Amino acid sequence: MSINSEKDLEGLRKVGRIVARCLRHMQSMLEPGITTGELDAIGGKFLEDHGARSAPKLTYNFPGFTCISVNEEAAHGIPGAKVLKAGDLVNIDVSAEFGGYFADTGGSAIIPPESKLHLQICAAAKQALENAMLEARAGAKLNRIGHAIEAEAVRNGFTVIENLGSHGVGRALHEEPEFIPGFYDKRDKRVLKENQVITIEPFVSSGAREVFENGDGWTLVTSPGVFTAQYEHTLVITKGKPLIMTLPT
Repeated sequence: MSINSEKDLEGLRKVGRIVARCLRHMQSMLEPGITTGELDAIGGKFLEDHGARSAPKLTYNFPGFTCISVNEEAAHGIPGAKVLKAGDLVNIDVSAEFGGYFADTGGSAIIPPESKLHLQICAAAKQALENAMLEARAGAKLNRIGHAIEAEAVRNGFTVIENLGSHGVGRALHEEPEFIPGFYDKRDKRVLKENQVITIEPFVSSGAREVFENGDGWTLVTSPGVFTAQYEHTLVITKGKPLIMTLPT
């Protein structure tokens, strides 16, 4: 969507704050022994208590309130009976609708003790998000986002998942532009516009360039022993730095 009024901006800020706080709350509950289903129920209750509706459930009838992906699972993990263990790399993706507006956020976290590899992947993905947001301004080519993400991944000896990317958001969970690559695509001539609402979500991997559906209809995985970290914000494009909607405060 494109922001047309202060009402739009405030609506996005409200739902963005809800999903950001939900993510933070769920991450605070990560500990050995909790199941992904129990963690998802915590997220679902948080959204309900704040008057928001799970966007993946609302839009796609996803079998969970949030997506929880563990270790070799890169995205769209279905919450269920899986028991989390010490050392697990856990990605939580929270998106919701509130008052007719949608926002999307996510983040990876490690249940201690943290391995060196997991820490390095998470640090690279966080920095890739920061670098990409600096490129996201009105008039810039959209492919500068992927260029920044890929450059940070490569600088750290990692890869990016090329068949997962960022997207437009605002009045629906997925809008135009429907796919924003996390790598540099010189053929992509699209230009970012002022007041445009998008996500930026780098998927930085320890070796994979693609993910594959694991047979359950949803969960996207790499190969055994190959891990992915992801961090995501919903943004409004301006002539300067983008406005981040998915901050918890």
